[in-house]
Amino acid sequence: MNSGTAEHTGGPAEGDTFDAGAGGLLRQPKAVWATAGASVVAFMGIGLVDPILPSIAKGLDATAGQVSLLFTSYFLITAVAMLVTGFVSSRIGGRRTLLLGLALVVVFAGLSGTSGSVGELVGFRAGWGLGNALFVSTALAVIVGAAAGGSAAAILLYESALGLGMACGPLLGALLGDASWRYPFFGTAVLMAIGFLCITAFLKEQPKPARKTGLLDPIKALGHGGLASAAASAFFYNYTFFTVLAFTPFVLNMSPYKSGAVFFAWGLLLAVFSVLVAPRLQARFGSLKVLGGSLVLLAADVLVLGYGSHTTAVVCTILSGAFIGVNNTVYTELALGVSDAPRPVASAGYNFVRWFAAAAAPFFAPRIEGWTDIHIPFVVAAVTAVLGAVVVLVRRKSLTHDAEELETRHAAEDSVAVFAN
Repeated sequence: MNSGTAEHTGGPAEGDTFDAGAGGLLRQPKAVWATAGASVVAFMGIGLVDPILPSIAKGLDATAGQVSLLFTSYFLITAVAMLVTGFVSSRIGGRRTLLLGLALVVVFAGLSGTSGSVGELVGFRAGWGLGNALFVSTALAVIVGAAAGGSAAAILLYESALGLGMACGPLLGALLGDASWRYPFFGTAVLMAIGFLCITAFLKEQPKPARKTGLLDPIKALGHGGLASAAASAFFYNYTFFTVLAFTPFVLNMSPYKSGAVFFAWGLLLAVFSVLVAPRLQARFGSLKVLGGSLVLLAADVLVLGYGSHTTAVVCTILSGAFIGVNNTVYTELALGVSDAPRPVASAGYNFVRWFAAAAAPFFAPRIEGWTDIHIPFVVAAVTAVLGAVVVLVRRKSLTHDAEELETRHAAEDSVAVFAN
């Protein structure tokens, strides 16, 4: 996190994040590019099923609520696995942890394509979530540690991978899913196998930390008021995020191609705003003001999405990618820089909390619709976005506590990383 403003806004100093990060973004070692490339595919797996959710429901004779469990099982296991990732990687090393995660994704993505019932598919997605958790959390630590240009460039590169993966996932799902809902899962397995080979070829074993991470270390890290506040705010935000991602396809009720095009445009906005727009906004207004404002705008967008016409819903779905992109970048920086915990431990604790909301939203949204009507799930999502902004407002002092001291410490860590590269 680059939070060196005199006002302690939690954002970067004028020009700091963008200038330092963007300038070194493309000049990276092969190991970083291999990890980032595999990360793109890993994030593709999140939105892959979006365009084919109705097709899966039809093919497996399942309800929308049952199919939504594909997200719930995936993210529930991902959340719990966050307590294990640091424990594993600090013992077997980052490279082996990445390869283990990739291998699990290859196996369970392939098995997902063979599912004969929605129950089997939900179970295989849970195994996929375990592999993804091992890979994604470790990938961030590897990129931050190995990237040229320090943490600013690393975070931008990671968010670029996230945005590109989020954009390409629905597109791949639409292209392959138009023939059969099974093909996107097989396609992902093949792409992750390629990622496995790239990591094997280009990434050397990372040095193990001097101190092994305990299973409860991420929970203990949440004892820091700033990290706990960031995680709590992100929990509410993620409920909104995954209401859009997992429930909206049923509301739009479009063909795989059309739905894939909508979420591809959504993902492009997410990528552009996370990498190019968010750093500039942070430099000008400070991270917390940007985050609070973006959350309120996301709430308004989701509310209009729920009550507007079909065309309006499509436009608002795409537009939500801009706000989600900004939020993702700011939250990542807050999680990595607001506390004095080691970055992998802080990230694991933060992700442990926020992924529970990603599991909850796909489960509750279709059920709320069943209890009420199709509009109310979006009202709930708007409320949770506002609650995320309220946490930022109420806990702003905790979110910026000791910002200058932490900035100095992380700058020193980045200098060591740059020298090592």
